[in-house]
This record gives sequence, C-alpha cells and structure tokens, in this order.
Amino acid sequence: MSALDALLRPRSVAVIGASADAGKMTGRPVGYLQKYGFGGEIWPVNPRAESIGGLRCYADAASLPGAPDAAIVLLGPERAEAAVRDLAARGCRAAIVLASGYGEASEEGARRQAALKAAAGGMRLLGPNTIGLVNLTDKVMLSATGALEVGDLPAGRISVVSQSGGILGSLLSRAADRGIDFAKLVSTGNEADLDSSELIAHLVEDDATDVIAVYMEGLRRPAAFRQAARRAAERGKPIVVYKVGRSESGARAATSHTGALAGADRVYDALFRQSGVIRAETFTDLLDIPAALASGRRMAGDRVAILTSTGGAGTLLADNCGMAGIEVPAPDDAAAARLATLMGEEPAAMGRNPVDVTLAGLRPDLFRGAIDALLESPAYDALVVVIGSSALATPDIVAGAIVEGQARSRKPILAYVSPHAPHLVRLLNGQGIPAFATPESCASVLRALHPRPASPDPAPTVAENGVLAGVPSGPLNEAESKALFARFGVPVAREHAVPDAAAAVEAAREIGGEVVLKILSRTIAHKSELGGVRVGLTAEEIPTACAEMLERLRAAGVSPPDGFLVQERVRGGVEMILGFHRDPQLGPVILLGFGGVAAELFQDTALRLLPIARADAEAMVEELRAARLLRGYRGAPPADIPALVDAVLAFAAMAGAAGDRLLEAEINPLFVLPNGQGVRAVDGLTVLR
Repeated sequence: MSALDALLRPRSVAVIGASADAGKMTGRPVGYLQKYGFGGEIWPVNPRAESIGGLRCYADAASLPGAPDAAIVLLGPERAEAAVRDLAARGCRAAIVLASGYGEASEEGARRQAALKAAAGGMRLLGPNTIGLVNLTDKVMLSATGALEVGDLPAGRISVVSQSGGILGSLLSRAADRGIDFAKLVSTGNEADLDSSELIAHLVEDDATDVIAVYMEGLRRPAAFRQAARRAAERGKPIVVYKVGRSESGARAATSHTGALAGADRVYDALFRQSGVIRAETFTDLLDIPAALASGRRMAGDRVAILTSTGGAGTLLADNCGMAGIEVPAPDDAAAARLATLMGEEPAAMGRNPVDVTLAGLRPDLFRGAIDALLESPAYDALVVVIGSSALATPDIVAGAIVEGQARSRKPILAYVSPHAPHLVRLLNGQGIPAFATPESCASVLRALHPRPASPDPAPTVAENGVLAGVPSGPLNEAESKALFARFGVPVAREHAVPDAAAAVEAAREIGGEVVLKILSRTIAHKSELGGVRVGLTAEEIPTACAEMLERLRAAGVSPPDGFLVQERVRGGVEMILGFHRDPQLGPVILLGFGGVAAELFQDTALRLLPIARADAEAMVEELRAARLLRGYRGAPPADIPALVDAVLAFAAMAGAAGDRLLEAEINPLFVLPNGQGVRAVDGLTVLR
C-alpha cells in the first residue's frame, strides 16, 4: 500500500489531540469516523482522557498498539511539530495537520512550516492549514469540517481537490442539498508536502472516481499538473478547475509588449487548454459541470434541442445557449412531423426550437413521445427539458418521463428547473438527470459536454549548451535579436547594421528602393516613441534622417545609439506579434497576436506554455480575431498561415534551447505575407538573464 493509499484508505487511524467533548472541533473527527461507519481501528490520543467515544485513549504516539496507517493532528502549531515527529518515529505512513499559523501567516510561520516538514521525515504530510479529507467511498472521515453534520452522504463518482478547507466544506454541503454525491474530497492547505498535482494524479488512478473537481489558488508544480491532466485524458476522466485570482491588478511592468499582454490568469487559461482541462467560469460551475460529466455522456457536436412547457423559460435558455456558442437549430423534417402528429398540429407549427409543448405537461404520453422524437433526431447532440411550474404538482411523472427517455438514448439529457424548486432539482439529480436552477448553468454545462481534447504531447524542450555562449546579459539590440531568431529558422527582413550615416547610405543603395532606417541600441526598447524609426526613405534621404534621429535622442536626454539599422521595406502583409514571456508561476509562455504599434490596444492574443506542438501553434492562429484577416478579408489575398505556424514553432524552439537565460523575446511586427510568400520578422527584442 502506498502512502497515499494509506492516507485515503487507512486500516488504522490515530487522532492526536482528540477531545471527549463532541461539541468541540477537536471532538469531531472520532465522532465522524464512528458516525459514517469507518471499519478500521480508531486510536484517540489524549493523555488526560481514558476513553473517547467508547474507545480506549492513548497517552501519546509511542503508546499506540501499532503503527497507524494515517493520523490526524488536532494540536496547535506549538505542539504539532513534536506530534508529527513522534508519529514518524512510530512508523505512521501519512499525517494530516489541521492547524494554521504556518506559511500562510508570516515569515516565522514559514520557518515553522519548514520545521514541520523536516519533522515528518519520510512520512507524508497533508497540510498544514487544512480541513482534512473525506472519503465517502470507503467511509473515511479524517476531517473536522462541520459540513459532516448533515445527514446521510451517499458515495458518488466525483472527487474534489481543494486548496481551501472552507471551500471543501462549502462544496460538500451544497452538493448534499442538490442531490450530488462525491467519492473523495481532499483539502491540501499549505501543501508543505503533498500538493494538489500529486492528489489529482492519485485520484486519476482511483477506480471510484470518474470526474475530478479542483479549487485552485495556484500551482507549485505546473509540469506535474500537466502530466496528471494528460493521464486523466488518457483514462477518460475529465478535470474541472475553478481558478481564483483572475484580476490583473499589479501585473509587472515589462520591457516587451508580450510581458504586458501575457497576464497571469491568461497563462492559466493556456495551461488548462493545452491539458484538456475544463475551466469553471463560476463557483456554481464547479458543482454543475462535474455533476453532468459524471453521467459519462458527451455531446458529439454542439447542437441542442430544448423541450419546454413554458415559452419564456425556453427562450431564456436558448439565448444563454447562443451566448455560449451552442447551436439551437430547428427540428429536421422527420422530427417536426413526428412532433406534429403527437400534438395534433401542422408540421409547420412544430418547426421551431425551443419546442413548446405546453399541453404535453398534462399528458405524460405526449411528453415521453416528444422526448423520444428529439433524442432520436440526428439534428441534435443533446436535449434540455425545461420544467415549468405545472410540474410541481406531479414531479414524479416529469422525472419518470425524462429517466425513461435517458434509458433509451446515449445523448446527454439535462433539466432546467424554471421555478424555485430545490426539491425537484434534488429529485432529478438523485435519479441521474443533471438538473439546474439557472439557464446560465445549463449553457455552461452544455459547452463542457462537448469535449475539447488535450494538445498532442510535444517533445520536451531541452536547453542547448552554447546557444547563448558569449552573448551579453541584459537586452540585445534589434540586429542581435533577429540574428538569434534566424539561427532557429525564423525568416527575417534583409538588413545591415551600420556604425554611421555614411555606411547607412551604402547599405540603402545595396538593398535598393525605399528602405526603413532605425536607431540601433541595446537600451531603447521602443524606438518609434523616440522618433527612432523612419519608413520609406531613399538613399539620398538617409543622412538627414540620421542627423534628425540623433538630435531627437540628444534632446530627450538619451544616450547615443550603437549605430543604425537599414532594412528592406516589407509591404503587403498582416502585422502579427510573436513573443516569449517567463511567467513567475507557470514558466515559459509563447504568445501570438495581432501586432504592430497597437498590439496592447487590440489585446488580440493567444498563449501556450512551452513545449508546444504544431497543433498548438495552429490552434493559436484560429483563436485570434485576426484569423479572419489572415484568411483573406474583404477581397484581400489569404496570408501564408502555414509559414506563420512554422515561425511560431521555430521561435518556440529558440526559446526552449535558450533555457533559463531567456527572460523575454519578441518579434513585433512579424509580417505574414500573401500565401506562398512566407513571413518576415522586421523588428526584434531579447532580454537575457
């Protein structure tokens, strides 16, 4: 038995600091273990009590009759460390520390937490600052949450990992009220040892778990989370995450546009998208979506039929579906004819969706027939039945009709309960019909039921020794940056770096035609803001332009440039931005977006974490609003999207090879030329550690 198995399914449990007063928080765990029928040994530890709950009490860990599989420590931080050390010495496999006042509190608390981890030695530790765990599958209640005061808690197929103990209790009580059942719930707290990624990975392999819901504040080990999510996808076990901390207040200033555009929450979005994880947009979704996924049914497409006995509620639901990108098409001819026969109407009257069958609510046979007609129609991938106030008088008839329809089809069936009727929501959920009290919840669930696969697993990026050998730290100038990009296959515009105006004239003549003139500097990131870029110059105009640039820099109090850059003028492409940013929590990120000087204004970007596969790069292009421009807009020729994808992959390869020395890198703009003509990087920026 692994240490995690011992923690979640122990044969013996020590309760350190147990109280004989069941009204106290420290008196709850023994009572909960007994109340819910734990079948193993329970060993309360309290030197001032002879027995607790009819069980013999022990003075300390050394006095226990054996090494417990798991222990729950109910002592304050001033005594918890010694208890953990004693448990480890006794051979305990895993311990839960509930106390707060550790890393979440202060620097002194962080030192106390490190000492607690050291005291555990090889024993695994959950917490501190956790409410513990609840295993309903095996009747193991190693928790002090008052949510366990509710009555019967049947075991279900949804497991929860929460970094907040209070949220675990909230979900448990809310689910009980809704008729939603859980398998296992674990609060990871401060994660001094066991973290959410390790618990998720363990639950992926749990035969009693079909869906994993996660309340996330942050990630200690993003790579471990990605690995667990990919394994979950392999096993067909969806992960639904509600991630807090969405605000971008306090985002750090960055040298590049990329740093400003790649907000921390958007990087989590990219992580979830690449990993095939479903993001819960609201806290309610964290219950609703797993409850629907636990049925095992998925939508083959995004078309839904709405069967309603109340027109207004049906319209409300259809509107929310449209906002969520779910189609609500009219019935096909065969379904419309079948519905018309049932209702005694003309087929034209039944050719709308939502399908309004108000009178069918009074005729169970008609209601069943309408459900079957819509489920059997090839025009739909799912059915939502809107339950109106008329069903309150005969809830069993309505529920029975839906349950019978579900038994005859593999398509998802949801229920939207329009009136305030918690008992009806609970009744339907208890019979395996995902039921919801708001149209927004229905729409969110439908979107989640149309599965989005994880990105294909790319080859891991490995830093190459010598890639940046001899390159100075800090910012590179534009020519140095583009030379680095070009080494990995990013096409760049023809250009010459020159020391002075005379050399710039010669370079312009060699390139021919109109050129672009830029100042060349390692210290000036945004040259155009200082007048350091001139477009469309002839060789004869170069000397004057160079002099004007130098004068503007002098007037602005800026140091003289390293020289000038003379570049071919690229025309006729779509300007994009391609960047690299190192997120402080999740690591290296690639950004693609609509570029140019207004990149931050348009905020049209897509993100992925390294490493990325070709499918990731292709998906990034399709996520952009600018994709319409790239495909050809209002008569413009289509842009070379395959070349853009190649450039993204080449840039990502450069970032991976550069390793930890690369802090930021950016091409803005990257011109995407008409199809077959490739791309050109016409500006570049790099910052090295």
